[in-house]
Amino acid sequence: MMRDMKGGEYRRVEVLTGPGRRRVWDEATKAQVVAESEAPGAVVSAVARRWQIAPQQLFTWRREARTTSLAVGQGEAAFVPILAEPLAAAGAVAGPGLEVVLAGAVVRVSPEVDPRLLSAVLRAVRVSEA
Repeated sequence: MMRDMKGGEYRRVEVLTGPGRRRVWDEATKAQVVAESEAPGAVVSAVARRWQIAPQQLFTWRREARTTSLAVGQGEAAFVPILAEPLAAAGAVAGPGLEVVLAGAVVRVSPEVDPRLLSAVLRAVRVSEA
């Protein structure tokens, strides 16, 4: 608070709002913010505003998350082994299908599935692993 030194009634009060500088973010919160920013239809700037951080900071966290997950082996692999198993019965499957094992979950895919739906399901399974 400041006062006019000439005895007048002039006063000025400054109210600082918002977060202080140099905040320390724990890894769980960073992961939550990054996951929110990578959701389908999410806008990085809007997510950053909601968490009161700069968009550049969020892009840095996203880049770090990609590099650390790839370093640990949790990222998208370039080659995925395909294991062929014999069918239990000759007429058990109506047509050729695909079985995806990801993050401890088994996703069975029929040939007529929409690729966008399959992509969304696989992303959700991968995110649920964390």
